[in-house]
Amino acid sequence: MPQDNHEATFRTPATRNSVPPKLALVIPCYNEEAVLPETAKVLGQKIGELIGRNLISSASCILFVDDGSSDATWSIIKDLHGKDRTRYRGIEFSHNSGHQNAVYAGLVESLSLDCDASISMDADLQDDPNAIEEMITNFRNGDEIVFGVRNNRDTDTVFKRFTAESFYRLMTWMGTDTIPDHADFRLMGATSIRALSQYKEKNLYLRGIVPALGFESSKVYYTRGSRIAGESKYPFSKMLSFALEGITSFSVKPLRLITLTGFMSILASFVMLIYTIVSVTTGQAVAGWGSMMFSLWLLGGLILTSLGVVGEYVGRIYIETKQRPRYIIENRL
Repeated sequence: MPQDNHEATFRTPATRNSVPPKLALVIPCYNEEAVLPETAKVLGQKIGELIGRNLISSASCILFVDDGSSDATWSIIKDLHGKDRTRYRGIEFSHNSGHQNAVYAGLVESLSLDCDASISMDADLQDDPNAIEEMITNFRNGDEIVFGVRNNRDTDTVFKRFTAESFYRLMTWMGTDTIPDHADFRLMGATSIRALSQYKEKNLYLRGIVPALGFESSKVYYTRGSRIAGESKYPFSKMLSFALEGITSFSVKPLRLITLTGFMSILASFVMLIYTIVSVTTGQAVAGWGSMMFSLWLLGGLILTSLGVVGEYVGRIYIETKQRPRYIIENRL
């Protein structure tokens, strides 16, 4: 962990401007052998350029986090490290632990490397490397966290654009402090990473946790590019699972909606009771069979849905109580 005197060195904007910060680019990787050589080349050139302009320390590095890949990702990382042990570093999980854990592990690892700031970004170069300079400038001017925000979604399909916009609206309605069109492309200073490391939950949702830290922050807008090779690691099923993680990690509104739905069902049952009494007294009880069946199906569906929502929360409580490690690091370069 960084020493206290080093933390004090970068405490003020004035000091940050006078001394180039040591930066780590945290790159989570899962089966990225198709893109990793080009990614390492582009980011290595960007780091060299920033060092040459005295914007960051010459000890800055690129930290790859292999999230239990089944291809040659780790072999490529080892080759890169062998060619330049200072510039390229890596950690390897013993098994796949998920993208959010990979990002978190890289950020925490950057503290042990005595870095002043870390930028997390995807391995496919869809996050624009040219935005890194502006992030560093904002950091040196006093911002502890700098969020990379997409300025458009022209490269997305209509379906993906609709689902993404719907997700951000839903998260806002749920009360989660989520930044629209921001994924995991962000700069965090050592102080905010230390604060993040105090969060112990297993169901990590960094897009909600990091804004909630409350540090001085800013936004850098960039145009998201296309994947240079390989396939997306976030198909619709994973996106849906990720959305559930975000909702259940930061909001109890679904549980409150169940309670509200229960009250509404009780009111509806009284209406049906009055209808039934009227049907019996007027000799038209058979005519109410359709309404009764509708009510049974409606209530049955509501009960099953409610059990499902409660089950999601209970399942996450179960995971938290086991206190298993988020990830296990098998190798470290």
